[in-house]
Amino acid sequence: MKKLIIHSVPVVIGFIWLMAVHQTFNPVILKGPDFLKFYVILVLGFYASFFLLNSLKETISGTAFYFAGFIFLLGIIKLIRGVILGKPVGFLVVILIVEGIVTLVFISGYVNEKIK
Repeated sequence: MKKLIIHSVPVVIGFIWLMAVHQTFNPVILKGPDFLKFYVILVLGFYASFFLLNSLKETISGTAFYFAGFIFLLGIIKLIRGVILGKPVGFLVVILIVEGIVTLVFISGYVNEKIK
């Protein structure tokens, strides 16, 4: 339960920021720079909570990977929408690539722990 609460804090902060600034709960309808701000809040907040749990010697749970998958899926949806509309999506592509690499590194560490 503690892990779920810690990982959900960045999501709640992101959606509070979204509601306060843009009066919506739908991040997909945001324009490019506004979506990137929201997405960076999610990504940095999630990995900060991940490293916080890691520094407290907590094990990596499936909850962390569900949150990472949710954040990555949101980025992919926005990427597809941006490509369909013909908008520039370069920064989002770079963020998604870095996020994918970092997630794969953590997944490999998680799998190695499960094998041992």
